[in-house]
Amino acid sequence: MLQSIFDDVRRMNKRQFLYQVLSFGMIVSSALMIWKGLMVVTGSESPIVVVLSGSMEPAFHRGDLLFLTNYQDEPVRVGEIVVFKVEGRDIPIVHRVLKLHEKGDQNNTVKFLTKGDNNSVDDRGLYAPGQLWLTHKDVVGRARGFLPYVGMVTIYMNEYPKFKYAVLACLGLYVLVHRE
Repeated sequence: MLQSIFDDVRRMNKRQFLYQVLSFGMIVSSALMIWKGLMVVTGSESPIVVVLSGSMEPAFHRGDLLFLTNYQDEPVRVGEIVVFKVEGRDIPIVHRVLKLHEKGDQNNTVKFLTKGDNNSVDDRGLYAPGQLWLTHKDVVGRARGFLPYVGMVTIYMNEYPKFKYAVLACLGLYVLVHRE
Protein backbone atom coordinates (compact mmCIF):
# COMPACT_ATOMS: atom_id res chain seq x y z
CA MET A 1 0.00 0.00 0.00
CA LEU A 2 2.76 2.43 0.95
CA GLN A 3 4.57 1.62 -2.28
CA SER A 4 1.48 2.51 -4.33
CA ILE A 5 1.23 5.88 -2.57
CA PHE A 6 4.84 6.66 -3.46
CA ASP A 7 4.19 5.53 -7.03
CA ASP A 8 1.24 7.96 -7.23
CA VAL A 9 3.44 10.82 -5.98
CA ARG A 10 6.18 9.92 -8.50
CA ARG A 11 3.67 9.92 -11.38
CA MET A 12 2.56 13.47 -10.60
CA ASN A 13 4.15 16.20 -12.63
CA LYS A 14 5.63 19.20 -10.86
CA ARG A 15 2.52 21.30 -11.36
CA GLN A 16 0.22 18.68 -9.78
CA PHE A 17 2.59 18.20 -6.87
CA LEU A 18 2.84 21.96 -6.28
CA TYR A 19 -0.97 22.22 -6.43
CA GLN A 20 -1.28 19.52 -3.76
CA VAL A 21 1.29 21.23 -1.52
CA LEU A 22 -0.54 24.56 -1.91
CA SER A 23 -3.86 22.87 -1.09
CA PHE A 24 -2.32 21.47 2.08
CA GLY A 25 -1.00 24.96 2.96
CA MET A 26 -4.47 26.43 2.45
CA ILE A 27 -6.01 23.86 4.78
CA VAL A 28 -3.47 24.65 7.50
CA SER A 29 -3.82 28.43 7.09
CA SER A 30 -7.64 28.15 7.12
CA ALA A 31 -7.49 26.24 10.40
CA LEU A 32 -5.24 28.91 11.89
CA MET A 33 -7.58 31.70 10.74
CA ILE A 34 -10.57 29.92 12.28
CA TRP A 35 -8.63 29.53 15.56
CA LYS A 36 -7.67 33.23 15.61
CA GLY A 37 -11.27 34.19 14.80
CA LEU A 38 -12.51 32.10 17.71
CA MET A 39 -9.99 33.85 19.96
CA VAL A 40 -11.42 37.24 18.99
CA VAL A 41 -15.08 36.18 19.33
CA THR A 42 -14.66 34.41 22.70
CA GLY A 43 -12.11 36.78 24.24
CA SER A 44 -10.03 33.77 25.27
CA GLU A 45 -6.45 32.96 24.29
CA SER A 46 -7.56 29.34 24.11
CA PRO A 47 -11.24 29.01 23.15
CA ILE A 48 -11.14 25.20 23.22
CA VAL A 49 -9.33 23.03 25.79
CA VAL A 50 -9.20 19.34 26.64
CA VAL A 51 -9.67 18.08 30.21
CA LEU A 52 -6.46 16.19 30.98
CA SER A 53 -7.22 14.65 34.39
CA GLY A 54 -10.07 13.27 36.47
CA SER A 55 -9.98 16.11 39.01
CA MET A 56 -13.33 17.51 37.81
CA GLU A 57 -15.29 14.25 37.79
CA PRO A 58 -18.26 13.81 37.70
CA ALA A 59 -18.79 17.22 36.00
CA PHE A 60 -16.11 16.63 33.35
CA HIS A 61 -14.12 13.52 32.53
CA ARG A 62 -10.65 13.09 31.09
CA GLY A 63 -10.82 13.76 27.35
CA ASP A 64 -13.85 16.08 27.41
CA LEU A 65 -13.53 19.05 25.05
CA LEU A 66 -14.49 22.36 26.72
CA PHE A 67 -15.63 25.53 24.94
CA LEU A 68 -14.50 28.69 26.72
CA THR A 69 -15.24 32.39 26.80
CA ASN A 70 -13.34 35.06 28.72
CA TYR A 71 -15.19 38.35 28.58
CA GLN A 72 -13.44 40.89 30.82
CA ASP A 73 -16.61 42.62 32.03
CA GLU A 74 -18.18 39.44 33.49
CA PRO A 75 -17.53 38.96 37.21
CA VAL A 76 -16.27 35.61 38.49
CA ARG A 77 -18.88 33.75 40.55
CA VAL A 78 -18.67 30.97 43.11
CA GLY A 79 -19.50 27.62 41.49
CA GLU A 80 -18.33 28.69 38.05
CA ILE A 81 -15.84 26.43 36.24
CA VAL A 82 -12.75 28.33 35.13
CA VAL A 83 -9.62 27.40 33.22
CA PHE A 84 -6.56 29.12 34.63
CA LYS A 85 -2.81 29.21 34.13
CA VAL A 86 -0.38 29.41 37.01
CA GLU A 87 3.02 31.05 36.73
CA GLY A 88 5.66 28.39 36.10
CA ARG A 89 3.22 25.86 34.58
CA ASP A 90 2.53 25.52 30.86
CA ILE A 91 -0.65 23.48 31.05
CA PRO A 92 -3.90 25.21 32.06
CA ILE A 93 -6.02 23.77 34.89
CA VAL A 94 -9.81 23.28 34.80
CA HIS A 95 -11.40 23.71 38.27
CA ARG A 96 -14.42 25.23 40.01
CA VAL A 97 -14.40 28.55 41.90
CA LEU A 98 -14.73 27.72 45.59
CA LYS A 99 -14.47 31.11 47.34
CA LEU A 100 -14.36 34.81 46.45
CA HIS A 101 -12.28 37.42 48.26
CA GLU A 102 -13.33 40.97 47.39
CA LYS A 103 -11.14 43.90 48.31
CA GLY A 104 -12.91 47.20 48.84
CA ASP A 105 -10.17 49.26 47.18
CA GLN A 106 -10.45 51.66 44.22
CA ASN A 107 -10.09 48.84 41.69
CA ASN A 108 -12.66 46.57 43.38
CA THR A 109 -10.15 43.73 43.13
CA VAL A 110 -11.71 40.27 43.24
CA LYS A 111 -9.56 37.29 44.11
CA PHE A 112 -10.78 33.72 44.16
CA LEU A 113 -9.86 30.22 45.25
CA THR A 114 -10.45 27.11 43.11
CA LYS A 115 -10.77 23.38 43.72
CA GLY A 116 -11.32 20.32 41.56
CA ASP A 117 -14.67 18.63 42.25
CA ASN A 118 -12.92 15.26 42.72
CA ASN A 119 -10.07 16.68 44.88
CA SER A 120 -10.11 16.68 48.68
CA VAL A 121 -8.29 20.03 49.13
CA ASP A 122 -8.30 23.43 47.44
CA ASP A 123 -5.77 24.44 44.77
CA ARG A 124 -3.38 26.54 46.88
CA GLY A 125 -0.82 23.74 46.50
CA LEU A 126 -1.01 24.15 42.71
CA TYR A 127 -0.60 27.94 42.66
CA ALA A 128 2.78 29.66 42.29
CA PRO A 129 4.88 29.79 45.49
CA GLY A 130 3.47 32.42 47.84
CA GLN A 131 0.25 32.81 45.82
CA LEU A 132 -2.90 32.23 47.88
CA TRP A 133 -5.58 33.50 45.45
CA LEU A 134 -6.14 33.76 41.70
CA THR A 135 -7.08 36.98 39.93
CA HIS A 136 -8.81 37.65 36.62
CA LYS A 137 -5.42 37.86 34.85
CA ASP A 138 -4.81 34.18 35.65
CA VAL A 139 -8.03 33.07 33.92
CA VAL A 140 -7.79 31.65 30.39
CA GLY A 141 -11.55 31.19 30.12
CA ARG A 142 -14.79 29.96 31.62
CA ALA A 143 -16.46 26.72 30.59
CA ARG A 144 -19.60 27.37 28.51
CA GLY A 145 -20.14 23.94 26.97
CA PHE A 146 -18.46 20.62 26.30
CA LEU A 147 -18.31 17.56 24.06
CA PRO A 148 -17.66 14.35 26.00
CA TYR A 149 -14.47 12.39 25.23
CA VAL A 150 -13.79 14.14 21.89
CA GLY A 151 -10.41 15.29 23.20
CA MET A 152 -9.10 11.76 23.77
CA VAL A 153 -7.39 11.94 20.37
CA THR A 154 -5.35 14.89 21.65
CA ILE A 155 -4.43 13.02 24.82
CA TYR A 156 -3.33 9.94 22.85
CA MET A 157 -1.24 12.12 20.54
CA ASN A 158 0.54 13.71 23.52
CA GLU A 159 1.05 10.45 25.40
CA TYR A 160 2.14 8.45 22.33
CA PRO A 161 4.23 10.68 20.02
CA LYS A 162 4.60 7.90 17.43
CA PHE A 163 0.81 7.85 17.07
CA LYS A 164 0.84 11.62 16.50
CA TYR A 165 3.48 11.37 13.78
CA ALA A 166 1.65 8.47 12.12
CA VAL A 167 -1.62 10.44 12.01
CA LEU A 168 0.13 13.54 10.66
CA ALA A 169 1.99 11.48 8.05
CA CYS A 170 -1.24 9.81 6.91
CA LEU A 171 -3.00 13.16 6.63
CA GLY A 172 -0.09 14.67 4.71
CA LEU A 173 0.09 11.74 2.31
CA TYR A 174 -3.67 11.81 1.82
CA VAL A 175 -3.57 15.50 0.85
CA LEU A 176 -0.63 14.95 -1.51
CA VAL A 177 -2.13 11.92 -3.23
CA HIS A 178 -5.81 12.84 -3.21
CA ARG A 179 -6.63 14.48 -6.54
CA GLU A 180 -9.64 16.68 -7.17
